[in-house]
Amino acid sequence: MEGIQLPHDVVGSHDSLRHGLPAFKSEVLPVHPVEVIQRTSKSMQAQTKRTLLERAYGSAFPMKMDIERQILTRFQRPTGLIPSSMLGLESLTGELDEFGFEDFLNDPKDSDTFTPLDMHEGMEVRLGLSKGPVSRSFF
Repeated sequence: MEGIQLPHDVVGSHDSLRHGLPAFKSEVLPVHPVEVIQRTSKSMQAQTKRTLLERAYGSAFPMKMDIERQILTRFQRPTGLIPSSMLGLESLTGELDEFGFEDFLNDPKDSDTFTPLDMHEGMEVRLGLSKGPVSRSFF
């Protein structure tokens, strides 16, 4: 029994005051097969498109597209009241042609009950000074 040691921090570094109490229910329940298909479908489509482009145009073309994608994902506004539109990335990935729920059911950010994220905490998360998702502001 002396050789067995339990970790002191079982949950990990979780900030309960900012993010609430951790819930283990989502980790215990099995995932539905349709949910797995929905999560992996975009990555499978992207991988298939990449292999088709590589076979048609050579290996340099998909690498060029990957570099462009990396450049366009870095270009963002600081977190705050004005969200980043990411128009360049949407045009590169073809998401401009898709018609999502926010196009006809309104954007959730435009509702009266939406509270903007705290800009300072958002920058701390982006720079790696703080861990976890950005919490809502208190005003």
